Amino acid sequence: MMKKAAIVMDNGFEELEAMGPIALLRRAGMPVDLVSAANTDSVTGRFGVTYSPATPLKDYDFSDVDVLIIPGGAHAPKLEANEKVKEVITEFYNDPEKYVAAICAAPTILGHMGLLEGKDYTCFTSMNDEFGGTYKDQPAVVDGKLITGRSAAAAIDFAWAIMETVLGKKHTDEVKASIFTL
Repeated sequence: MMKKAAIVMDNGFEELEAMGPIALLRRAGMPVDLVSAANTDSVTGRFGVTYSPATPLKDYDFSDVDVLIIPGGAHAPKLEANEKVKEVITEFYNDPEKYVAAICAAPTILGHMGLLEGKDYTCFTSMNDEFGGTYKDQPAVVDGKLITGRSAAAAIDFAWAIMETVLGKKHTDEVKASIFTL
C-alpha cells in the first residue's frame, strides 16, 4: 500500500522547502496533499509562488496520511501560533505509524513544543537553541519517525531522507536513477 503525505503551509512558506519534497515524492508515486493553515484554497510562498488547490486545514482529514511535512520560511511563527497545527503535529509525533518531517525554521516549532528532547535533529543553524536533543550539522537527519532538514539548500536531501525512510532505499534509488546517474 502506497504511503501518503500532507504538507502544511501558511502564506510566506519557503518555496524550495515545499517544492522539492512535493515534486520528488510525487515522482516516487506518493500522493502529497497541500493543506492551508490559513484555511484558504491556495497558499502563497515567500517569493510569490502560489500553490492551488490547497485544502483548508479546518476541512482536511489527516486519518489516511502517513507523513506530515512542514516547510520552513516566514510562515513558521504563524504555524507555531496555530493551535490546530500544533495539535496535528502532536498527533503525528505520538503515533508510532506516522512520520513528522520538518525543515529549516519548522524544526524549531517542534523544539519549542518539547518534541526534539532526546532526538537527533537539524534545523537552520542560526535558529538552533537548547531543544534538549542533539543538533547535527547535516543537510538532513533521521531519528526514528522524525525527519529534519537544515535549510532551503537541503530541500532535495530532505526529500530523499523522507523518501528513503518511508518508501525504502530500493525505491528511492530507483527514483534517483530516473533523474540522474548514481
